[in-house]
Order: sequence, then C-alpha cells, then structure tokens
Amino acid sequence: MSAVRPADPGTAAAHDRLYRSLRVQVMHGELPPGQPLTLRGLARAHGVSMTPVREALRRLVAEGALTLSASGRVSTPELSTDRIEELAAIRALLEPEMAARALPRAHMALIERLQLINAANVEAVARQDAVAFIRTNLEFHRTLYLRAQAPAMLAMTETVWLQLGPTMRAVYGRLRRSEAPPHHRLILAALKAGDEPGLRLAVRADVTQGLRHLQG
Repeated sequence: MSAVRPADPGTAAAHDRLYRSLRVQVMHGELPPGQPLTLRGLARAHGVSMTPVREALRRLVAEGALTLSASGRVSTPELSTDRIEELAAIRALLEPEMAARALPRAHMALIERLQLINAANVEAVARQDAVAFIRTNLEFHRTLYLRAQAPAMLAMTETVWLQLGPTMRAVYGRLRRSEAPPHHRLILAALKAGDEPGLRLAVRADVTQGLRHLQG
C-alpha cells in the first residue's frame, strides 16, 4: 500500500485564505445573485493555482454558499420565494433562541459594543451602502449570539446567512432606505432591561421584516 502524501502546506494555506475571502464576499452580499465563478478567473484574480480554487469552491458549494449546476457551472445562489420563506423560518426559530441564551451574559460591555456596531449600521443606511449595511447587521447579530455559547446553532445560522447574502444585497440595494429599521434599538432596550420575551420578539421581528422585503 502506498503512503498517503501529506498536503502541501502552501496550497492548504492558499485554499483556506481563498475560502474565507469568498465566504465573506458571499455572506456580505458583495457578489450579486447568479454571479458565475470560474476556476481560471478566481485563480488569476487571487494569484493562486487552480487546486486551492477548486477546493475552496467545493467547500462553499457544500455549505450552500454557491450552487453547482448539472453542467458544472458554479455561481452564487438565486433564491426562489419558497426558498427565502424556508430560510426565514429557520432564522425565526434559531436566532431568538440564541439571543435568549445570550441574555444572562449580556453585560454592559457587550451592550456598549452592540451600540457601536448599530451606529455603524445606521451610518451605512444613511450612505445607502448595501454591503456595509449587511456586514454591520450580521456583525450585530453575531456579536450577540456568540454570548449564547451555542456553536452548533450559530454554525447553522451562518449557513443560512451565506445562502441569503447575494439576494439580500440585490433587494436592499433597490430599497434605498433613508433610516435604519428600529429593531436593533428594541433588541438593545430588551438586553438592558433583562426582558427575555421582549428580546425574543425584537429579534424575530428584525429577522422576519427584513426577509419579507426579500420576498417582495
């Protein structure tokens, strides 16, 4: 039996960097729905060989961040209304639960951090910067949910965020909001008051109202 050759550390590092970079781009809506991605194009753009590109795309397809057609074409997801509704239901189940689990550990330092992130979110809306809005919105939620100490739930939630990223960018880019939604302020108020039912309601409203726009 021949020995298994160890992976080239350089290739592995290049793959991991590319995977993380593409994952962030998809999650934050930097790529539009249906954007095709090619091995050659990505290898050229990132200055790497085809092997790390192929492995990074394989992982992202497995996560649902990218789709693979029967012909082998890789692209960002284009979601149907039914698919958006399903993903919205998942968020509405998982995210209020994580927020409630985080509540006992929501000390003032966390609340102050969330206030700073929300200020950046409000600024992104004022600039009508859809990508910055999505990025700061997800940062707000992730920062809170990390206190839940529920890594499996957070991993599932991030998979949903990945699938929604390009569609969120397309829709929020059309909305041209001038004011941020009020739900982050309600979340912060519930955290300060130690109000678990209020926190669950605010998180669920934040998730479902945003995703209703995606179904329009």
